[in-house]
Amino acid sequence: MPDKPLIKVDNLVREFSVAEGESGFLGSIKNLFSRKKSIKRAVDNVSFSINPGEFVGLVGENGAGKSTTIKILTGILVPTSGSVDVSGIVPYENRKENSKNIGVVFGQRTQLWWDLPVRESFDLLRSIFRVPDEIFHENFKEITEVLDLGPLLKVPVRKLSLGQRMRCDMAAALIHSPRILFLDEPTIGLDILAKEHVRAFLKKINDERGVTIILTTHDMDDIETLCNRIMILDEGVIVYDGPTETLKERYVNEKILKIEFDGIGDDEILTPHITTVKKEGNIRWLSFKKDETNIQSVITKILGEYCVKDIAIHEPKVEDIVKNIYSTGNSEAAKRRSGAVAP
Repeated sequence: MPDKPLIKVDNLVREFSVAEGESGFLGSIKNLFSRKKSIKRAVDNVSFSINPGEFVGLVGENGAGKSTTIKILTGILVPTSGSVDVSGIVPYENRKENSKNIGVVFGQRTQLWWDLPVRESFDLLRSIFRVPDEIFHENFKEITEVLDLGPLLKVPVRKLSLGQRMRCDMAAALIHSPRILFLDEPTIGLDILAKEHVRAFLKKINDERGVTIILTTHDMDDIETLCNRIMILDEGVIVYDGPTETLKERYVNEKILKIEFDGIGDDEILTPHITTVKKEGNIRWLSFKKDETNIQSVITKILGEYCVKDIAIHEPKVEDIVKNIYSTGNSEAAKRRSGAVAP
């Protein structure tokens, strides 16, 4: 029997009123007395559900509706219409009860007390969430060890680097054992080593604790490394929702093979359906379209006609696929902008 969804969103809409001022000196005077207003729809009739233990990436350009959706799920914003259920709670109607089940990390904000040592912030959060001593000490020990927070516990938050503060914020969000963790740009501004620490920790709590994680980010390496499911938003509309691997199969028709030949020199590869995209000595990067042939046939033909030392298959990155969806107008939102689909 399938799990009951932990998060369920139906026909969610969030609109904002945007003031439109006139430019120039006279326009500035007019703006003091009256301004035109327009309605901006940040989330446009969105529906989805998330099961316990899922690790979901929420992706989109600036203004696509990612952060607005997260803020509604956490109870910060109230939707214009539609319904939201998070662990059996309507988050914007019962914020206190909802906060007991969730942890939230916003990359550019902190929930730690700026002038207090990190350890005292954790103690304050324990009191706020009324975490039993036994659970708090168990969580505190595990989280501080995994995130290597020992040297930071006596340091005032204002003296932490961005990477150090992000690790502490991650710990603070989990100190009360939430079922769901919302992450909005958690690796923004972090160096490579800090990102690796954060990614390893998130993978661990998802695998071992079964924490459901919803991640919004512009860093596609985060998505590819961590998320089995991806949701792509474009102007408040979900244009893709499914497994990351299925995204590659659906939107990528071209594959690349990197082949090292044995003494091919400057000879051209004349095998049907194959195009040489790059040459470097005896190495060739060859492309073919999946609707014209398949990888087994290509490799069989190459091996039958040439002496080969090594073959590698280059899979497309999620970042390139998402860019392709936006640039080629594949999404429903893009079609509506062009007038191909009625709003």
